[in-house]
Amino acid sequence: MSLTKVLEAHRPELSSYEKLYKHFHSNPELSNQEVETASTVVNHLRKISPDFDIRSNIGGHGVAAILRNGPGPTVLSRADMDALPIEERTGLAYASTKRVVDLHGGEQPVMHACGHDMHITCLLAYAELMVSARNQWRGTIVLVFQPAEERGTGAQSMVDDGLYDPNRHNVPIPDVVFSGHVVPARAGVIGVRPGTMASSCDNLRVTFHGRGGHASMPERLVDPIVMASSAVLRLQTLVSREIHPSEHAVVTCASFISGTSAENVVSDDATITIDIRANNQTTRQKLYDGVLRIVQAESAASNAVAVPTVVRTRSFPVTINDAMVTARVGEAFRDHFGPGDHSYVADYPRLSFSEDFCILASAVEKPSLLFAYGCTAPDKVDQAQKEGILESIPGNHSSLFAPQIFPTMQIGIDAYAVSALAWLSETQVNELGR
Repeated sequence: MSLTKVLEAHRPELSSYEKLYKHFHSNPELSNQEVETASTVVNHLRKISPDFDIRSNIGGHGVAAILRNGPGPTVLSRADMDALPIEERTGLAYASTKRVVDLHGGEQPVMHACGHDMHITCLLAYAELMVSARNQWRGTIVLVFQPAEERGTGAQSMVDDGLYDPNRHNVPIPDVVFSGHVVPARAGVIGVRPGTMASSCDNLRVTFHGRGGHASMPERLVDPIVMASSAVLRLQTLVSREIHPSEHAVVTCASFISGTSAENVVSDDATITIDIRANNQTTRQKLYDGVLRIVQAESAASNAVAVPTVVRTRSFPVTINDAMVTARVGEAFRDHFGPGDHSYVADYPRLSFSEDFCILASAVEKPSLLFAYGCTAPDKVDQAQKEGILESIPGNHSSLFAPQIFPTMQIGIDAYAVSALAWLSETQVNELGR
């Protein structure tokens, strides 16, 4: 039986998953606070089948569910669960109105502005499909519902907490690891590419130390605002003057904080936050070293009272799709979804954002693959394309981000299932055993 026929025969009824998606969307939780989300996931898995071996509270609120179905490969598929401190402005009937106290004690609005609610829902529906299709595959599936992806710490926390440790959570070591991510492209489109699929990310918080005082007495000051401003401008030259134009690289100063509301008071300190992105480790290290060089040099040039304080706040690896895995899954995607600009794209553009799921594979030296699938209503894409304003389509992390539920959900479910069955179907398992 072809993989498409397996999916058509066993794909679950999706109206209940539409309700589940809306529940997740309306009830987002920030990184490291995914208590109710994890509980809902566990309860739903138990309803699907009592045969799921479920491990909870891994690396925080992480969940792993194992379904064994005879001898064969082990495939791990992952979804992230956390939301963002963004106030939703979509106007959806199921929009989030939640506000919570974050880990620093401040009240924050919360929104699933990155699509993790779709990822969770698709992985749960995939679980039901695989239970129903048991006669069509052999091996073991592992479902990982990961916390704190937005902080870049969730996957590593699960590994550090003994995800694969036989004396801790004892999750089987996978032969391959998969994950998917919604993107602001046409709903119905799915794509992969070999090699770099998503960029690295390094975030820094840099505080420049000056000597504050009265604005009318500049000779008594070591002005941290001028110091930090000079660094912000100099940082713009890292990519334009030190990185080859063929390389994807971004250095962004995302915030600048200094002073009080008093117009005549200069603060002692100024803090900037920096976001560094690259598509390979060499460029990543060059940019990181360049940032440190510049902030230290500008501080020294301004006669700062102390060297700048540099705190690394987030770090994501480069996401690299294994070539062999990409070829195998790509062939299965092409057969199921059909090739074309509005369906399966074999050489999908690199994603500019970052992911940490590949740590679940690299921690045990196994290959991984990230696929991307569109979630924007096709008519909106067509209109924006006609007007030449594709950049106006709300993307991930926008307060207006609102995935079209269908066909996005079915594409995501099918992608999880097809990627797994490319390893686990009876035909594939027999070929691997030869």
